[in-house]
Amino acid sequence: MINTDNALQEIADKVAKGQRLSREDGIKLYQSNDLLSIGKLANLVRERKNGKKAFFIVNRHINHTNICVNRCKLCAFGRDAGSPGAYMLSLDEIEAKARQSAGENISEIHIVGGLNPDLKLDYYVEMLRRVRHVLPGVIIQSFTAVEIDYLAQLHGISHHEVLATLRDAGLDSLPGGGAEIFAPRVREIICPKKIDGEKWLSVHRAAHELGMRTNATMLYGHVETIEERVDHLLRLRELQDQTGGFLTFIPLAFHPKNTALEPMGLGTTTGYDDLKTLAVARLLLDNFDHIKAFWIMIGPKMAQVSLSFGVDDLDGTVVEEKIAHDAGAETDQSISRQQLVRMIKSAGFIPVQRDTLYNVVEEGF
Repeated sequence: MINTDNALQEIADKVAKGQRLSREDGIKLYQSNDLLSIGKLANLVRERKNGKKAFFIVNRHINHTNICVNRCKLCAFGRDAGSPGAYMLSLDEIEAKARQSAGENISEIHIVGGLNPDLKLDYYVEMLRRVRHVLPGVIIQSFTAVEIDYLAQLHGISHHEVLATLRDAGLDSLPGGGAEIFAPRVREIICPKKIDGEKWLSVHRAAHELGMRTNATMLYGHVETIEERVDHLLRLRELQDQTGGFLTFIPLAFHPKNTALEPMGLGTTTGYDDLKTLAVARLLLDNFDHIKAFWIMIGPKMAQVSLSFGVDDLDGTVVEEKIAHDAGAETDQSISRQQLVRMIKSAGFIPVQRDTLYNVVEEGF
């Protein structure tokens, strides 16, 4: 028996028995103010799956262009071509950034950008070939489902064909960006031009069918309801039941600064909501092995605390993150491997350096 308040006791009993939680359970968890009990339940699941291990990765981000035809209201990163601050990295510039990481023992390169109509599939193929040549042992986790779908539309080919072409050029895995909230009501407000939730899921299904592992995300803290959050999580759980292709789930805290949603008066998420969202995700996504707290979004200190609320992964060193910072993120753009190890150990957990696929690179620090 797990001691908790009466309102959560039925859920606690299910968790103790390893039973799957329902939509109603998820809503009840979000409605509860008993954060410590929710965290205790999430930590139980976390320790069943991963013990006291807390994972991190030494990685590098590259945002190759901020020119984007969608110009989503949620985004402060995108620009129109020719507008102030708009940019597109040449293949030589991308190769140079990758080369800078060659001596840093990174295990992942993460590349995402806007939907730039001047960049066709051959640009991405050559980009991957160059990065693979410079970093032969590094896993390339790049291009959101939104980017994959845009390339498919540009060239009149299927998601499978785009993914297979990019895989053959060096792509190993997809990040989880672009999922936002699947609810059509929300997407009409925050990203009306972006692919819908069904297409996002379709791209990831196609990647899984090709043997590629991918990540999943949810952007929270804007105009969505708790019911829409829960429904989003359950759609991810359903696809994971079918394919088993997701590596980890990453809730992304919305940052309103410099976005078209800022005039609505939306603030940043609270630490209370951050911890509850991570914990509820751990409880509902029983078929996901990992839950990641992206320290760029919620700050290193809150990410550290989240290790006791169901989280087992703090992401990584990152280096040069632009998208969240354009929207007002006040965190650093990188963190050292030593800092991550210190954060994890001082919280009472065991640091494990991993690669994208959760193969152990080093432990026992």
